[in-house]
Amino acid sequence: MAYQAPIKRVLISEEQINTRVKELAKQISADYAGKKPLLVCILRGASLFFANLVKNMEIDCTIDFMSLSSYQGTASSGKVRMLLDIRDDIKDKDVIIVEDIVDTGLTGVYLKEMLNARKPASVEFCTLLDKPQNRKVEIKPKYLGFSIQNEFVVGYGLDYNELYRNLPYVGVFDETKK
Repeated sequence: MAYQAPIKRVLISEEQINTRVKELAKQISADYAGKKPLLVCILRGASLFFANLVKNMEIDCTIDFMSLSSYQGTASSGKVRMLLDIRDDIKDKDVIIVEDIVDTGLTGVYLKEMLNARKPASVEFCTLLDKPQNRKVEIKPKYLGFSIQNEFVVGYGLDYNELYRNLPYVGVFDETKK
């Protein structure tokens, strides 16, 4: 019997994701040619996207990880908590925050304010998914995979209560089957 995840429909296929990740890696590589940006993966949701993005980069870069929490089930709690911070000093470095999804924007604003206090050369955002109609604060990622409607999605790193991150695509979660 094949594995059946509780999704209503596939929103973005594995092939579409792989194509777009390669395009983003090429764009970032061109924008940062001659530089060595620090790419920061926001755990756990961005881990698959981050790994595929970094392996397609055509420039020298360093990597680090942060973990933040702002969700409970399918809803944003409205509060961002730092669980794991980056290890290195970012003063005068170009930093690219890699996220799975920009939703309310609260996490992004929190990160930008916190990191800018550390005096980096620049801070930009790269996200696989963007839900602009769900914004509570203004933030616009420089590097964007896909803009989606306000539906709860899982797969390719995104989860529902830590499940379904392993799906190779992004699908709309079926809350009636949870």
